[in-house]
Amino acid sequence: MLTRLRLRNFKSWSDTGDIVLRPITAFFGANSSGKTSLLQSLLLLKQTAESSDRGRVLHFGGRRTLVDLGDFDAVVRGHETRAAIGVELDWEVPQSAITKDGRPLTPLTDIIGYFVSVDRNGRRGSVSVQQMGYRVGEARFRMRRQGDGYGLVADGAPFDLERRHQLVRPLPPPIHCYGFPHETNTHFKRVNFLPELVHSLVQQLDRIHYLGPLRAPPERRYIWTGSRPDGVGRAGETAMEALLASRDREDLLSLDSGEKWSLETIVARHLLDMGLIHSFRVEALGQGSQVFRVLVRESADSAEVPITDVGFGVSQVLPVLVLCFYAPRNSTIILEQPDIHLHPAVQSGLADVLIAAAEQRNVQILIESHSEDLLTRFQRRVADESLSEEKLGLWFCESDAGVSRISRLRMDDYGNIANWPKDFFGDEFGEIAEITEQQERRKAGR
Repeated sequence: MLTRLRLRNFKSWSDTGDIVLRPITAFFGANSSGKTSLLQSLLLLKQTAESSDRGRVLHFGGRRTLVDLGDFDAVVRGHETRAAIGVELDWEVPQSAITKDGRPLTPLTDIIGYFVSVDRNGRRGSVSVQQMGYRVGEARFRMRRQGDGYGLVADGAPFDLERRHQLVRPLPPPIHCYGFPHETNTHFKRVNFLPELVHSLVQQLDRIHYLGPLRAPPERRYIWTGSRPDGVGRAGETAMEALLASRDREDLLSLDSGEKWSLETIVARHLLDMGLIHSFRVEALGQGSQVFRVLVRESADSAEVPITDVGFGVSQVLPVLVLCFYAPRNSTIILEQPDIHLHPAVQSGLADVLIAAAEQRNVQILIESHSEDLLTRFQRRVADESLSEEKLGLWFCESDAGVSRISRLRMDDYGNIANWPKDFFGDEFGEIAEITEQQERRKAGR
């Protein structure tokens, strides 16, 4: 699970400070306050790791990527091309997972940290790594740019990096923005644990699954040829493929017992509990057909109709439900506006679904939202002790003169938020006062 994120000079952020990531972490705030940028930094690292071009420092994206950020100039804060973008990320690992010479490197830690700063090299103008490295306990192993090459440094380590030769050439650049080059082994002795650190980061990035705010509209027919998608797609376009591919999976649990249910049954149960529809099923158009349709019943007495013929909110929340229960255990799920197109009461019910997924399947859920009802239900579940405050992280983003700032919403054991921001969800009392004033004005004019 990811445990900490920090950004420097990334889009509208000067320095976010340390953002603690919990099993459920939600970011709230006005439009253009920087919420989305926080999540985009993780997607940037993920798609960089997936790039086959090992020399590409950061893969800023394109048409088929998770996120398209343009280029370095578009991402660095204020388009200040002489500045450096900084990202720090921590995650949990099994204790003693990283070893040196067969022995635990730091047996008392279960957190690994990664840090990188990327800029435009002043001489060539290309994007390059200033420094990057990893932190395990008190030990830091980092590569720093030195002239046309790089040097490897160990800080706070219980041992010194031992060179193989007295005089060695500078190291080549890191692989992407996070990997130690192969020449590291020829320059230094007993550094076989460094690839383990890199592998741990790549594993964490591979476990990130993303669903964007604009979901694909429902279709009357779906074609499935037996593929098993990694997720539901950026717009939820492969949600039906994932649903069908999960029919033979055995690691799915029901909402309220240890009984194993199919993903289709779990989704139908949640749609019913949320009050969206009465029943939900997927059927082939014929024996052995690769063409399927989704049929729903709005109430117990209504006719069964295709999903295209019911409210749009059903098709928009469906990829959210599928992803939460389809993604492998120990995944990090990023959801942008999962509550979009949903009635306020349904938004509250969605919060309960997210809590259930996080607890039952040990997935981490990062949310960007504007929903007051989603937040209120989280508060209620802390108050009734269904959700511990330690498993919930709430953050508020705001922008001042184009610079984003973030603060953690401090919640007590009873679900009360101590530092509620001014006009968090609009000026409700101001609106009520204005309505009352206008009513009195109209009455007086009669």
